[in-house]
Amino acid sequence: MEISALYQIYLSYPSVQTDTRKLKEGDIYFALKGPSFDGNTFALQALEAGAAYAVVDNPVYVPYDRCIVVPDVLDTLQQLARYHRMQFQIPFIAITGSNGKTTTKELITAVLSAKYKVYATEGNLNNHIGVPLTLLKIKNDAEFAVIEMGANHQKEIEGYCKIAMPTHGIITNSGKAHIEGFGGLEGVRKGKGELYDYIRATGGTIFRNTDLDYLEGMATGIRMQVTYGSANATYIGRPILSGVFLKVAVLTRHAEAVLDTQLVGAYNFPNVMVSAAVGLHFGIGIDTIKTAIAAYNPDNSRSQWLEKGGNRVILDAYNANPTSMEAAITNFAQMDLPHKMLWIGGMKEMGADEQLEHAALVALIGKYDWQDVLLVGPEFKTVQTVYKWFADSAAAAEYIRQHRSANSSILIKGSRGSKMEVLLAAISED
Repeated sequence: MEISALYQIYLSYPSVQTDTRKLKEGDIYFALKGPSFDGNTFALQALEAGAAYAVVDNPVYVPYDRCIVVPDVLDTLQQLARYHRMQFQIPFIAITGSNGKTTTKELITAVLSAKYKVYATEGNLNNHIGVPLTLLKIKNDAEFAVIEMGANHQKEIEGYCKIAMPTHGIITNSGKAHIEGFGGLEGVRKGKGELYDYIRATGGTIFRNTDLDYLEGMATGIRMQVTYGSANATYIGRPILSGVFLKVAVLTRHAEAVLDTQLVGAYNFPNVMVSAAVGLHFGIGIDTIKTAIAAYNPDNSRSQWLEKGGNRVILDAYNANPTSMEAAITNFAQMDLPHKMLWIGGMKEMGADEQLEHAALVALIGKYDWQDVLLVGPEFKTVQTVYKWFADSAAAAEYIRQHRSANSSILIKGSRGSKMEVLLAAISED
């Protein structure tokens, strides 16, 4: 079936699902395959559950009505998403980077939504499946689309750009993340830079952080650049670190506007600044921007401030790499808080640099005084340290239960695979 014909079916049934457990009546079921499952085997179940059609690529499983056989289901899903994207003449803002993608996406969405109808990536569905699913949720009333793009190897962002065709691009930063897949820091920059490559080739616009010198070189040849940062930028601001939560002062034509946030850490300054820059660029008043940013409350294990069991907790445990670890730990060390503890989980996808990077992390921790430090995960096993080490989060949680803390300030940070939220749960258990 041609994509144009499948698109006509999609217009009649404009809801796509890849998981039969979440399927609703009238959805189009796409039978994706993975390393340990074959969605084709659930085609009949999907139809019986009310799917309007099932898109499959193995005819053995589909002697049923309302099955559409294609050469490759994933490729068809991506082609359908691209075809849908082509029907819109609105700004599509793509966001990638080593750190801060999701927070930036949420802040920009909050700001733009104060004036426009915005569709954005839900959660962090930012991969080869999430990007097309996000696009296919965009309705005809859309005035903006905000698409988060994650990647752990080169040519990945390039592929997403071909599907989403962004008109505007943001690289939050390009640090030591997914080193194993990218092959080192230069590989990371090349991979993230694929977004700039697309914008350069298509005559689009980027929002560029002038505080990161390397982004200037990566952006060479892009004519339309809206800049933000602490100096030498279209939109200039500065972080205000008084109390727990970050404030950002932004220069406007008339005065300096202070944006209140519910985010912890100076490392969130560029995330707030780019959201303000995007809003101002698209005609949103600074007072409206202030209200939108002040109302944003992170609830996704990213820079969350919590009170648990009589302790103050910063939960930043959805992602971790050397760049974000250094920022979070340094920021926490400088905060005026009593009885500071670090509960640190291992960093994933470090490849051959794993031991080196974890040893460097322990050395960084040693520069400051802490009430206690817990290191969690096999990544720290061979690192020489005076701190407590636990093989996994379950073992660390048991230690926490047996050694109750009170009136302490705790930073919990680690890669998602380290499951550091288990430690948070242990704080207040009876």
